[in-house]
Amino acid sequence: MNCISWNCRGLGQPRAVLELTELVKNKSPSILFLMETRSKEQYLKKLCSKLKLENVHIEPRMNTGGGLALYWKNGIDLKVLDSSPTFIDAVVNPGMDDAWRLTGFYGNPITANREHSWALLKHLCLKMDIPWLCMGDFNEIIKAEEKKGGANRRERQMREFREALDFCGFRDLGFVGNPFTWCNNQFDGEVTWIRLDRGVATPSWIQMFPTVRVHHVQGTLSDHCPLWVCSDDENIRFYNKSRPFRFEAVWLRDEGCEGIIRSAWQGEISNDSVGKLMGKVEACRLSLKSWSRLSFGNIRRMLMKKKKELAAAEQLSMAGISHEQVRILRGEVYELLVKEECLWQQRSRVEWLKGGDLNTSYFHG
Repeated sequence: MNCISWNCRGLGQPRAVLELTELVKNKSPSILFLMETRSKEQYLKKLCSKLKLENVHIEPRMNTGGGLALYWKNGIDLKVLDSSPTFIDAVVNPGMDDAWRLTGFYGNPITANREHSWALLKHLCLKMDIPWLCMGDFNEIIKAEEKKGGANRRERQMREFREALDFCGFRDLGFVGNPFTWCNNQFDGEVTWIRLDRGVATPSWIQMFPTVRVHHVQGTLSDHCPLWVCSDDENIRFYNKSRPFRFEAVWLRDEGCEGIIRSAWQGEISNDSVGKLMGKVEACRLSLKSWSRLSFGNIRRMLMKKKKELAAAEQLSMAGISHEQVRILRGEVYELLVKEECLWQQRSRVEWLKGGDLNTSYFHG
């Protein structure tokens, strides 16, 4: 069990796609549900290869807003039963004993129309009786504690949402991480945090996947954080292997790179002409390697550090302290994501000729 649900608030920006691919690369979901894609169908289909999720069902955007997309891997036996601008309903392993139902849901953002969302949820409940997981942005909370800042939520709104969940037999799957999934990111005025996104499931589904947890994953672009729904037995392993020296294109984004090369190249090497050339190349290699490790640092490590700082800043914002540091750190996290993307592009054989670096083993040999 490994799914992601995210109200991405548009995939038209390169930054949004970068954050999405980073999320998918790190969590490796089998199923991905996106809301408010605000993108054309052809564009969303092209993302399949970038996300390495081979299948997609698209609910087109309305004018320039809305839009849903459900992606899944080839190894998943998934059949989409029905969809609309506010949901995608599917069955995993249809016809099998271990079949279960997945609904990606998007609650109506207009308060006056939210009763239509709950009527729809009840209608979906009556269609079949198999283990059921429903996840997405419901645009509502079930209790006052799920909102911090701003005007108080009306009790009637919350009660109607709770009644719809009870009608369907849903239980809230809880969460790991920050208690809220949405922030208004106000520059002026009061910062508001709300838990609008959640995963809910029927008791039979919880029995089928007893170790599933819903993680609130940090995001830097959308005002909604992604939900990562996964079992405890989903392990992500990273293998460290020694690699030969490579000149990283991303180093050129740092102003100190030229100085390191110039300093190493101008060093005194006492030898014949060929030996002197080889000595200077070796000096550059050692200097760049040392500089990258100590000054430039490990991008992955730096990214993890900045994300921890961002999480701490968000906690302070939730406690009513300045939100400015959150905005600053989100920008720094994005810059590191860009640098990491540059590293992965250089490592992609498809990009070698396009990038013109011909970074081949023969050249380095």
